[in-house]
Amino acid sequence: MQTIQIAIADGAYAGALRDLLIRDARWRPLLVEHPDTRTEGVIVVDTGTLEALPSKLPNPERVVLITRNEPAILARAWEAGIVSVVFEDDPLDTAFLAIMGARLKADKAARQDVADSTPAASSGARSRGPEG
Repeated sequence: MQTIQIAIADGAYAGALRDLLIRDARWRPLLVEHPDTRTEGVIVVDTGTLEALPSKLPNPERVVLITRNEPAILARAWEAGIVSVVFEDDPLDTAFLAIMGARLKADKAARQDVADSTPAASSGARSRGPEG
């Protein structure tokens, strides 16, 4: 079950998003005041929460920002490495899709980290010449 931390000040929006996510048994949405960046899973934040997070986020591909369409906010998100941004007036389904995308990006990044830290199983085969 994938944990999704939702740290949004707008209680109605956060609750509606949680209700949408909870319909799928693969998700475990949690309403939190301050997300824990050490916990695996997707983190959904608003502008206020983004400002409280460290400027260098670990695994920013798993963060979804719900915000206004303002250049200063978008620049802060970009600098933090956040690529999943949903505007406050977008439909809730758009946020749902962004969360799914962030989860896929985070899973891919985690698999790549494991692959990068594991010695290649075929390294011996690569060291031999074409004659086998």
